[in-house]
Amino acid sequence: MKMTGNTVLITGGGSGIGRGLAEALHQRGNQVIIAGRRKSLLEQVTAANPGMEAIELDITDPERLAHVAKTIVAERPEVNVLINNSGIMQVDDVSGVLDDKVLRSTVETNLYGPIRMTSALVEHLKAKPEAAVINVTSGLAFTPLAMTAVYSATKAAIHSYTLSLRFKLRNTSVKVLELAPPYVQTELMGDHQKQDPRAMPLDAFIAETMDLLAGDADEILVKRVIPLRTSVGLHEVKSVTERNQMMEEAFSGR
Repeated sequence: MKMTGNTVLITGGGSGIGRGLAEALHQRGNQVIIAGRRKSLLEQVTAANPGMEAIELDITDPERLAHVAKTIVAERPEVNVLINNSGIMQVDDVSGVLDDKVLRSTVETNLYGPIRMTSALVEHLKAKPEAAVINVTSGLAFTPLAMTAVYSATKAAIHSYTLSLRFKLRNTSVKVLELAPPYVQTELMGDHQKQDPRAMPLDAFIAETMDLLAGDADEILVKRVIPLRTSVGLHEVKSVTERNQMMEEAFSGR
């Protein structure tokens, strides 16, 4: 992927991995537009990075999403990179009755959101000489975490969608990438995650990711996530069982 001279729209750019990617791309000479629900976070990021722009977006609101997409195309027609990063991760228990609010919010944010955003911008991106869609999934798309079953399922769905999108756009100028992070020190599941020594430091994750983005790979996989990616296959049931037993023990002792 070309690493400079792009105009990049990043959803969920106000914190965590989204902010890390936004700042790294900004520092490399790209025009970056971050989108997110929380205005205060967007303002913090743009204040710390002069020249970066922000737009409020609740990605679960189809009308607002469509309006934002039209606004960006009209006001920033040079946009050529979309990073679908918005996501929420909530603990659930699929062995019992699911909280429907958790189910709906997770699916609307993690699945409907990136699909709708891509749909709203894909014709614009196809008209660019060089363009990219980067879908942020998770190592849990391949090896699910049972205590976040709905989150893991949405990421698996976006992995599948990304494969189809890449095939359908294969003869266009749009490169389709999948970025699948491991467990990273962000606030995705609460403030405790930012200090969890079991998680990959955010700075290290962003640095390795930027090096990989500069290459030709369709899947952006830091070394720490590769065991999750390669567990898929005939023996995945055993792998998922063993990893989830380990995670249950680890989190029960937190």
